[in-house]
Amino acid sequence: MNDTLDTQEHRFPCDNCGADFRFDPGAGQLTCDHCGNTAQIEHATPWAAPIKELDLRRALEHQLPEQEIEETRVLQCPNCAAQVEFDADTHATECPFCATPVVTDTGTHRHIKPRGVLPFALEERAARQAMTDWLGNLWFAPSGLQEFARKGRKMQGIYVPYWTFDADTKSSYQGERGTVYYETRTVMRGGEKEKVRVAKVRWRAVRGRVARFFDDVLVLASRSLPKRFTDALEPWDLAALEPYRPEYLAGFRAEGYTVELEDGFAEARRHMDRVIARDVKFDIGGDRQRIHDIKTQMSDVTFKHILLPVWLAAYKYRGETYRFVVNGRTGRVQGERPYSAIKIAIAVILAMIVAGVVGYLYAKNEGAI
Repeated sequence: MNDTLDTQEHRFPCDNCGADFRFDPGAGQLTCDHCGNTAQIEHATPWAAPIKELDLRRALEHQLPEQEIEETRVLQCPNCAAQVEFDADTHATECPFCATPVVTDTGTHRHIKPRGVLPFALEERAARQAMTDWLGNLWFAPSGLQEFARKGRKMQGIYVPYWTFDADTKSSYQGERGTVYYETRTVMRGGEKEKVRVAKVRWRAVRGRVARFFDDVLVLASRSLPKRFTDALEPWDLAALEPYRPEYLAGFRAEGYTVELEDGFAEARRHMDRVIARDVKFDIGGDRQRIHDIKTQMSDVTFKHILLPVWLAAYKYRGETYRFVVNGRTGRVQGERPYSAIKIAIAVILAMIVAGVVGYLYAKNEGAI
């Protein structure tokens, strides 16, 4: 592949004043904060062709067409290893994933272009409110954290990279079907004979075939955030994916993928294998199932690189960094949380007082009988 691709910048000057447009999630269009001018984005029509999938085998053999590859200027955080795109005018900043102060370099990231993007639908103010409400519902969180988060800096809108995989699978299997039956036995209990029913399983060898088409198996292509956070942001309305247009990234940052395509497919394959094993057990039937062997043939394996919207806040509170993420479509929140030692101590003391009062009243009632 050619290594002389130009770095892509997601900046769109306002045709009225020259300031930069930004994508407005509430209006679904480009907006100039300087003069109020707006510009429409061409959305996919309901009858438009679906987003094109790419052939996995060709990609793994580095045979994708050159137009499917791009090169962007990125910063790699020395603390969490996130790769985030920055424009050419940025020379010093802070990592949006862990709040580590960093100085940018001129490194570039050559990668497969995104094929689809799920645009932000939630504005920063709404995302911040969702995060504040979530913090307010946490037991034993320090009271100051919610206030600190409310008065902190703005949340950052980040497009997080994902892979999706499609595959047509046909699997043959060998196993056993178990049928539960009962035998009556006589046992001694308390010096007396007693009849009991004992469950037994009768096994019979079986074999068969199952088939399933997997559509859009989603795999996180980033290691910057704990997977438990991003998994908890699901579900994503992938049916609303738009063909990738850089206008959707105006005013936002995009993270470069750090999970390579081959590793992403390996994770997707593990998910597919679990689903196939479940299908096999259902096909075996009976009361119990044993699987001895599954052989799966895959065909028409395709993929696409997509970007999903996340509002992100990384706060340093009393020397520790806490991260909060909000689904940029639904407002679902996940994050790290500190615990208030004072609140925990108070709760323990109150619990001991309540237990003491209950014990005292119980003892008093017993003595009155």
